[in-house]
Amino acid sequence: MSDQPYVLMVAPNGARRTRADHPALPVTHAQIVEATVAAHHAGAQVAHVHVRDEAGTHVLDADRYRRLVDAVGEQAPDLLVQVTTEAVGRYTPGEQRALVRELRPRAVSIAYQELFSVAGSDELARNRDFLAWAEVKGIAIQWILYAPGQLDQLALHISAGVAPPPKALLFVLGRYSEGEQSDPQDLVGFVSAHQSNPLLSDVPWSVCAFGQAETDCLGAALLLGGDVRVGFENSLWHADGTMAANNADRVAAIASLARAMGRRAASPAEARTRLGLPTI
Repeated sequence: MSDQPYVLMVAPNGARRTRADHPALPVTHAQIVEATVAAHHAGAQVAHVHVRDEAGTHVLDADRYRRLVDAVGEQAPDLLVQVTTEAVGRYTPGEQRALVRELRPRAVSIAYQELFSVAGSDELARNRDFLAWAEVKGIAIQWILYAPGQLDQLALHISAGVAPPPKALLFVLGRYSEGEQSDPQDLVGFVSAHQSNPLLSDVPWSVCAFGQAETDCLGAALLLGGDVRVGFENSLWHADGTMAANNADRVAAIASLARAMGRRAASPAEARTRLGLPTI
């Protein structure tokens, strides 16, 4: 068991689910603020948020993100808000880079397979310049990885000078499995690839997991010394198969599991460090 303090991140809505999937899934600005702050009170130190337009569709909108980050900060100043560049099949790598350049967030998640989805030396150079700029601006990027092999691919870009050494990693379990159902065994390949790569082995890692095995997967991550991300973006269910009342309900369940396993929750300063941000 690791004595490293753990970070619990809440992902309250994601890009695809709606209130038809769960009546407490936050979609509007006010709903996202309320759900995020409630999750913080339940034990989350970080929030991974998506914003939606008036029709409830996922958008990469800097103004909406600014309003959300400011509103959450007013009610929960210790809660770190991480935005996302998720493409959802709608946005190009150029549009993802443009969002980050305009918004200049403190923390952002970027899917490796999305940013590097376009081949060619020109696009590689654009990513290199963008990532170097983000590093200078102190923007903490958490790389989202959907398969263990992407760790090796990321390491190759680090070795080639295309990407700086990463601040944090997120291993996604079950996204591309049948029925989007994860399994704790899915974590084995990620952890093995992480530990065996000298460029990545010291980088903090976290896990999120789709489907009804979310709790078991996050428990495995906690046991191995990782951080965890929980919330309605990935799963609506508790370990016993019952549907959670809301995001705070899921956060409280995972925080209770971590306590039972002897893991200590990170302080706000420790959470910032685990995501690659300076303490303040």
